[in-house]
Amino acid sequence: ALAVKPRVLLLDEPLGALDLKLRREMQVELKKIQQQMGITFIYVTHDQEEALTLSDRIAVFNKGYIEQIGTPNEIYNHSKTEFVCNFIGDINRVEAPIAAQMKLAAGQNHFIRLERPHVNKPKRDDEILIDGVVENIEYYGLYIKYYIDVGSQILKAIEKNDGINIYAPGEKVTVAMKPTDVMSYDAQ
Repeated sequence: ALAVKPRVLLLDEPLGALDLKLRREMQVELKKIQQQMGITFIYVTHDQEEALTLSDRIAVFNKGYIEQIGTPNEIYNHSKTEFVCNFIGDINRVEAPIAAQMKLAAGQNHFIRLERPHVNKPKRDDEILIDGVVENIEYYGLYIKYYIDVGSQILKAIEKNDGINIYAPGEKVTVAMKPTDVMSYDAQ
């Protein structure tokens, strides 16, 4: 396909059948080829991480309609719609008791990405502190995903694995969250 030097190349789930390690290596190679050749790639994937990694611009579709077009940063950190917010990456819905504590607007749906809450860290700026108990953990090597029961809901938090501060199920922890890290959308 590259031999004829097309202006646009359509790739439909090209790495879908590869194992994770080879898939990551091929992502690097595809990005390198795209940049060296200067060809626009239209890359179709259902893998959100792959879309964020490979793209300069992303179009998120919902039932055949475009919900948002933007850079990976815009799509992930500044989702324009609740659908995009929930579709790209794992997310916490901030339930009413915590939303009230954070002084977030009533009548809206509030969400916070998993890397924004911090477990057992000193309070910074305008963060609120919520006491909880670790219900479960998922160990990923580089990071750990915690499921923390804070009474009104289970909050998920991702922490970098430093090899020291690792909390086990049943352990009491404090979760710190900033209202400015929350993405809010009008309730539908």
